[in-house]
Amino acid sequence: MHVRKVGLVAAVAVLAVAAASAGASAQATTTTPAASGSRDAVAVAEFLRQTLDGLAFQEVVDLAPPATAQGKALNADVDTDATTPEQRAQQYAAVAAAAQPIVQQPQIDASVLELDDAGRIVSSGTVLMSPQYPHGVVVPVDANHHTTAVRYRQWDTAGWYANQGQGTIDVVPGRESAPLDFMSPYPASVLKLMVNFGILRLVDQGVVGLDDTYSYQPETVSPLCGPASSNTIRAYVDASLTASSNAATCALIKLLWDHNAMDGLNQAFQDLGLETLQLVGTRPSNGGNWSNAITMSSLDTAKLLVLVNGARGRLWTTPAGVPVTASSALSAPSRQLFAAKLGQQGWNWMLSTTNYCGRGYPAPGIPQTTASRWIAPDGTVTVDGNRFGQDVRPCNKAAQVSFAHKPGWTSNAGADAGIVKSLPGKPHRSYVITVFSNLGDRYQDPQRPATPTGVVPVEYTQKFAQLGAAIDQYEVRRCAAR
Repeated sequence: MHVRKVGLVAAVAVLAVAAASAGASAQATTTTPAASGSRDAVAVAEFLRQTLDGLAFQEVVDLAPPATAQGKALNADVDTDATTPEQRAQQYAAVAAAAQPIVQQPQIDASVLELDDAGRIVSSGTVLMSPQYPHGVVVPVDANHHTTAVRYRQWDTAGWYANQGQGTIDVVPGRESAPLDFMSPYPASVLKLMVNFGILRLVDQGVVGLDDTYSYQPETVSPLCGPASSNTIRAYVDASLTASSNAATCALIKLLWDHNAMDGLNQAFQDLGLETLQLVGTRPSNGGNWSNAITMSSLDTAKLLVLVNGARGRLWTTPAGVPVTASSALSAPSRQLFAAKLGQQGWNWMLSTTNYCGRGYPAPGIPQTTASRWIAPDGTVTVDGNRFGQDVRPCNKAAQVSFAHKPGWTSNAGADAGIVKSLPGKPHRSYVITVFSNLGDRYQDPQRPATPTGVVPVEYTQKFAQLGAAIDQYEVRRCAAR
């Protein structure tokens, strides 16, 4: 979600103290067991599992431990518009001295789909990590890259702490006998992929036009959604996907409700065989109430991005036996617009970290280009008033790929999902990567450097950037070997 803040300086000052109890510094995990060239032949699923395991995500520290009042407040899982990032920064600063190692193995759901030059899936890997699967477990999939082997549960922060990461509310019915049981992390702003998919379906159906003006008139104004506004649908889509505007996304959700399109959207995900994609529980009155009932698995999200990326012919067959094509999901113009907006994403700071180019922390991630629309004459990036303060031109010069992606974050969620393609003349790779986790901005690396004055703090552990870099180099080697 987009933010306006410069905070957490006080909170991070204690992380060096917490490092000793965490058992290792952030720098100790910059090299993973899976990163050596001798493992090039390892299938993507096992490489992903080894890399996640080697990065030791359990070494992060919790700025709001569950026993503190701030921790209890963050564990309540009330409407995600209840606290702003600025308010959370104040909460963390108030309890910074109490920062402790995370109490158990974090919850992570990650997928990589390898694509051929036409955009079709040639292989895939999905890995779940949780207190039940501390070293990660590979999810079995069928020939259509679909799984029935996981009993997905809705996210519950308090339950994650109290019940060792086990959920209680099923996402997909009929999975009681599945061999794997996993509580899906809240998707945070990655949910905007579902919202904009729904809007572009309305455009394709002729219900609305991109250049139509929509007057957003909420019946009640919420901190998440903000006041009434008026803009073209195209402008709302742009703000939602490139700047991660919550206000624009609320307007688009209300637009879906205004046209009675929400049930049809959720049914469309089911018809595409993407059962875990569920945009439910939002308020028709203002588009808010982004609650734990909204679910996305990394595998289904990755397949949604395959549709956005586009390819000719059948991409997979649903469990009902229906062949799925890119054109059966969205028209070519809608797919092109969707992918282009994701390619202009401003928040490059989780799996890719080019917004912090040259700063030393966080570690370099996927070596992507940064869209010129965010770059000032001095080379620094500012997104919706949030200044990163680093000259990104050297990273753009050294970039090897485009990364059309959508990140998301709250106090208890960190996610990123996107399409990676090699730039002309660079080593070839083409893949989709998606990661969902409960590692939001309350969890940080031990010995994290203090945030420079006046710039946006690093919201994620740099282990995600290290994951992105490891997967990208693996894909370079895989493509070269084919």
